[in-house]
Amino acid sequence: MNLEQLLASFPHPVGPLRILIVDDQPVNIRVLHQVFRGEFEVLMATSGEQAISLCQELRPDIVLLDVVMPGLSGHDVCRRLKADPDTRDIPVIFVTSQNQDGDEALGFEIGAVDFITKPINPIIVSARVRTHLALKLQSDLLRTIAMNDGLTKVANRRKFDEELAISWRAAQREGRVLSLVMLDLDSFKQFNDRYGHQQGDACLVAVANALNQSVRRPHDLVARYGGEEFVCILPDTDSQGAIKLAEVMRTAVKALEIEHLDSAAGGFVSISLGIATQIPNTGASPQSLLAAADGQLYQAKRAGRDRACAIEIV
Repeated sequence: MNLEQLLASFPHPVGPLRILIVDDQPVNIRVLHQVFRGEFEVLMATSGEQAISLCQELRPDIVLLDVVMPGLSGHDVCRRLKADPDTRDIPVIFVTSQNQDGDEALGFEIGAVDFITKPINPIIVSARVRTHLALKLQSDLLRTIAMNDGLTKVANRRKFDEELAISWRAAQREGRVLSLVMLDLDSFKQFNDRYGHQQGDACLVAVANALNQSVRRPHDLVARYGGEEFVCILPDTDSQGAIKLAEVMRTAVKALEIEHLDSAAGGFVSISLGIATQIPNTGASPQSLLAAADGQLYQAKRAGRDRACAIEIV
């Protein structure tokens, strides 16, 4: 499959592919930019430190990396990217005037996927980059399938655990706030008992769709935590923002008007939500934030269901 077919195969929309070009010589960046302009989103960095920061923040799909640079060399940058769980899967292609076997051997040893030799041949560069982007997309597609819940098609528990760890590290590194919303369907056992498990599955699918449509930002994540429980990761979202989104979710589920005659919340399917917000610090963990959101969900249930409760952790 070509890149366009691979992108169309994903179960959710995928944004434009990003290429990061790293070179301390602006003229070299311009040459490569001309090759990919209009086809991909092109990011540029003129130092190793800037390249690492962009990879951590924007997660490019591939990096074209000069080897010889002042400060951090290309080899140093590659080593650091491969040592970081958040960036180790980004393919790195070295762009270099060094074409000795020993140089290539070292590059492959530290994690590069290919070499491009200067001076640049636009046709060869384009073909190699497209090949490695296709390989990455194939890998991403398989991971996406493995990380999606088979019934509801939102992210599954495994994907949630992975993304929570990534979001926690990013928030901790940048000193930013992170919010977590945990929710479940009210009196869902009684729903299954009255309407049957097939209707229960259909209800879960409809609720998952409503939740997924409630989030607007690409880095927010809705996942099925297990059974009738769902969870939402909200990076860079304060308590008020998380409470507002929780209310949007609660209202969206009620608007489905799925009959539930055994519900204490007005005859229709409803959800209760627990919200926890924190700026991660070294003395805390993602699990403690999750436990806090779960505790608030319990409070919402005790207070009568069909509502949200929130806590801000200092």
